[in-house]
Amino acid sequence: MHFFDRLADRIATADSVVSVGLDPDPDRLPDSVLDADLPRWQFNRRIIDATHEHAACYKPNAAFYEDPDGWRALEETIAYAHGKDVPVLLDAKRGDIGNTARQYARILDDEEGPAADAITVNPFLGRDSLEPFLQRADKGVFVLGRTSNPGGEDLQDLELASGEKLYERVVHLADLWNGNGNVGLVVGATNPDELEEIRELVPDIPFLVPGVGAQGGDAEAAVEHGLADGVGLVNSSRGIIFAGEDADTRRDDSGDAFFKAAGQSAKQLKQRLNQFR
Repeated sequence: MHFFDRLADRIATADSVVSVGLDPDPDRLPDSVLDADLPRWQFNRRIIDATHEHAACYKPNAAFYEDPDGWRALEETIAYAHGKDVPVLLDAKRGDIGNTARQYARILDDEEGPAADAITVNPFLGRDSLEPFLQRADKGVFVLGRTSNPGGEDLQDLELASGEKLYERVVHLADLWNGNGNVGLVVGATNPDELEEIRELVPDIPFLVPGVGAQGGDAEAAVEHGLADGVGLVNSSRGIIFAGEDADTRRDDSGDAFFKAAGQSAKQLKQRLNQFR
């Protein structure tokens, strides 16, 4: 099955478009996981146990795993999420040329071990830098289109000679690159007008919409414009996984209160988004 077919099945099963970002910042992990052999894996396992009923997808950010123990934790995390029948989108923002791009794309190879089902990519170097990802027809490829960070406008809002903005050109290119039906777009929720405009440009491409949690993006716009045929993802990372972050829950030896808070936050976000589906 193609990634977006599997995602559609998961959205229907969980009745949710929530993507849970798994960004296990070592400085914010609760005391209850710190003595584990792989604290980040132990943290993710308990987050998944607490949230999987409400998750359409998990989105680990590669930046939190780029060391030997981190990659082991990531492999365990992917395998465990798959065991709960939840797909995994690796937020890696890859984009490079030639052999380097082919090496980056190996993270999607199932023969290499537990592999991500989708990945985020950076289009700045053009199509050839993304071809090793695009040619994996069964894997999802989310192209950075319009990001939610304030500095995104430094480049993305630049007007080209054609009169279109740079992010609009990227959106059109992503549509052209979608020959295998496996392309999505990353479009931030912090500017609902732009979200609506981009949806009008590409009516059939699913979006990954970050920025609804800690960044305060527009949940209604994220659902109304982020889904294509009911398929798309609205991500929250810190707003879910660190929802229980206060002095009492961090010192709780069992960690039960900390992870229960994450489950409640994921459930609340699902219910909030489902009002607009």
